[in-house]
Amino acid sequence: MARAADAVIRIEHLDKEYATEAGAVPVLKDVSVTVAPGEFVAIMGPSGSGKSTFMNILGCLDVATRGRYVLNGRDVGTLDKDELAHLRNQVIGFVFQGFNLLPRASLEDNVALPLIYRGTPRSERLARAREMLAKVGLGAYPRSHPNQISGGQQQRVAIARALVNQPKLILADEPTGNLDTATSMEIMALFTELNERDGITVVLVTHEPDIAAVAHRLVRLTDGKVIYDGPLERAAPGHMEKTP
Repeated sequence: MARAADAVIRIEHLDKEYATEAGAVPVLKDVSVTVAPGEFVAIMGPSGSGKSTFMNILGCLDVATRGRYVLNGRDVGTLDKDELAHLRNQVIGFVFQGFNLLPRASLEDNVALPLIYRGTPRSERLARAREMLAKVGLGAYPRSHPNQISGGQQQRVAIARALVNQPKLILADEPTGNLDTATSMEIMALFTELNERDGITVVLVTHEPDIAAVAHRLVRLTDGKVIYDGPLERAAPGHMEKTP
């Protein structure tokens, strides 16, 4: 486990509630998680366990009701919207189940998109995008469009886009959910390479035990609470069960 001072992610006693007409509905309850630089963490849990809400908070897309979140040394609760956007852009690369590519843009323009928000000149953006496409094995297709490549290749483009800002942390939400088994394992091999070779911290949500098994550590959520946080090899069989 990471020491607090070294952590990329430090969550302390975090609660998340949503207001409804019937009153507050708790989604996350007293969650404390610390992730060190270079860790590869899988988050599992049944539907309604709070996985997606937890990932949204990790990605600074939602805020906690109570508790503290420190990301790369910055206390998220003290930042305004512009500061949060800057922190996301500087520290986090996002990979989603649905790829989220712009259909009419070339692959290099899709990958370069985050650099627009940094004000990077176009020539530099495209050079960096081509470098990232080559990194994920698609260097020969910079001018192709998403509808001209396979689903697995589209996810590689999404990973290249997540890498273009040289993030310290990749947050991947069901990154293999739309892919077949063989392609899923290719994508997970790429995440492993990025983690082991480049030292990028990876946190991913999955409901598939074979995908989670690629990680080094498992965090299991049930009813908004962490019921297991530790090495994969020590997890009881029930913690690794496929979840809907």
